[in-house]
Amino acid sequence: MEYANLRRQAASLKRSLFDQGYLDEQFCQVEDLQDEASPNFAEEVVSLFFKDSTRLVTNIEQAMEKYPGDFNRWDAHMQQLKGSCFSIGASKMNNECTSFRNSCGEENAEGCRRSFQKVKREHAILRQKLESYFQLLRQAGPARTATRPGGK
Repeated sequence: MEYANLRRQAASLKRSLFDQGYLDEQFCQVEDLQDEASPNFAEEVVSLFFKDSTRLVTNIEQAMEKYPGDFNRWDAHMQQLKGSCFSIGASKMNNECTSFRNSCGEENAEGCRRSFQKVKREHAILRQKLESYFQLLRQAGPARTATRPGGK
């Protein structure tokens, strides 16, 4: 009974992540790649995402400090982060990366700074929420199949 309750809590948290725009369908596709041979595949992919994205955020921060006004350099770094966000379905982060890149295209340093602060905030929120989600799944034990929020 406890495991079923934990699984319901995890499903509810996942649904809220979709409803609030933090995740998109790509996340379900990552979860669909899990099987008996790799039951923690999605968690491992997300863990690698956070390791890589933390490095990329640091690189962007350093580029903005070291090369003020080098919008092409900033944009190139953000493109890498945007690709990582897309690969796991981190839609809110992906949208903020797009805003940053648009500001780079306009050579709007203040817009870049504002967008970058939002990227960092969304990164931290997503990390906390996904850590909670995977913790619930670990406590609940293995599932039969991945589920899509809202019956999608």
